[in-house]
Amino acid sequence: MNKHNDLPVAVIGAGPVGLAAAVHLLRQGLPVKLYEAGGDIATNLRDWGHVRIFTPWRYCVDRAARELLEEHAWNMPDPEAFPTANELVDLYLEPLAKLPELAPVIETGARIVGISRWGADKVRSRGREARPFMLVVETANGTRREGARAVIDASGTWQSPNPLGAGGLAAEGEMEFADRIAYGIPDILGRDRSVYAGRTTLVAGSGHSAANALLDLARLADAEPGTASIWTARGTDLVRIYGGGDADQLPARGELGADARELAESGRVTLVTGFATVAIRDEGGRLIVEGETEDGLRRIGPVDRIIAATGQRPDLTLTRELRLDLDPWLESVKALGPLIDPNEHSCGDVPPHGHRELSHPEADFYTVGIKSYGRAPTFLLLTGYEQVRSVAAALAGDTASADAVRLVLPETGVCVVPGSLASAESASDGCCGGPAPQEVDACCVADVEAKTAGKSGCGCGVAA
Repeated sequence: MNKHNDLPVAVIGAGPVGLAAAVHLLRQGLPVKLYEAGGDIATNLRDWGHVRIFTPWRYCVDRAARELLEEHAWNMPDPEAFPTANELVDLYLEPLAKLPELAPVIETGARIVGISRWGADKVRSRGREARPFMLVVETANGTRREGARAVIDASGTWQSPNPLGAGGLAAEGEMEFADRIAYGIPDILGRDRSVYAGRTTLVAGSGHSAANALLDLARLADAEPGTASIWTARGTDLVRIYGGGDADQLPARGELGADARELAESGRVTLVTGFATVAIRDEGGRLIVEGETEDGLRRIGPVDRIIAATGQRPDLTLTRELRLDLDPWLESVKALGPLIDPNEHSCGDVPPHGHRELSHPEADFYTVGIKSYGRAPTFLLLTGYEQVRSVAAALAGDTASADAVRLVLPETGVCVVPGSLASAESASDGCCGGPAPQEVDACCVADVEAKTAGKSGCGCGVAA
């Protein structure tokens, strides 16, 4: 820790991991300030609140947070039931945030737009660690600067979706037709029903978000004539989404993959694999999607809407003036890169890790939650909770506890995928997190912690 003990530890993002970080810091007797960009806590989760998580309650609640809640007569929901993202917020995160211990340290509507050291940009070395952090806080009442003794970035990746363009850049026409493209998991059977009913939708992606969108479109087609869907995937092997079957220790995740496979094999959705999107064009008021394939350029359509379920990436702009050590292709914390590379790993075989792996050359700055995984989607909420427990102990000077990282994760049944079968998109939205089938049996057994680090992730099936 630096010498500015009168300043709080700043936590960015009031999702499941950020709130857990605040709890662990308070238990260590450290002052805390938690900043949430949204108008309320867990805003990213609310964005896909209609989706049922494929991990049960017993894996979605941080142990220290549960103990604090129970001190205030909170009752844990059925441990084996599968909550929706809205239920996770309503029944767990909101009660936690309203506790007298936490409520005073949370500020909503406060977006962190930049972090540096007071009086020193990233070039300056002399006396760097003696300077407190400076956070630029953007609110409805204006912008201000505040100091912090340490910073824990749990802001997640949900607000930074990957583009449709297969090269990592927006496809030609993607910006022009943005009003007909949805990123993430739209509420097809609820608030967005009229947008998709009676229309043809192209779903791009090969993760669990894509599967849920396709299954919802199939249900909508049963009730609304003229509703159709096309599924495109950049990879040619869908083993990550189809899952490990009976070998998957999260049955709801296995069920989701099985349902997606049945949908494609039955012909209810047109599946095009090996399709790398390069352009979107208007043709008679509808959209044509062009992509590179092994046989050359292919045109798909016309379609009315596009759902880009192509995963997320971290927003690195707010930390530009900090000395970070990032994996060159995942943009994760560098030490985690070899451990979480989706070309080689899934969520079930990621080894335990804590403050040492999550730190940077910038002393007392930590990236946690799904953002610590960068572009890798193989994150679980359980992982994030153990991350922040370790970081809080380290900041409190309890090195022995900080180093005692223990974590057992559920296997997927597809935990090692040869590089020749994997692709960036086949891993996007991952094997580990994300939503369960709409009508999953709540008596099934399962786990999570991912896209909701700020926001969302794969842990509790968070696509955040």
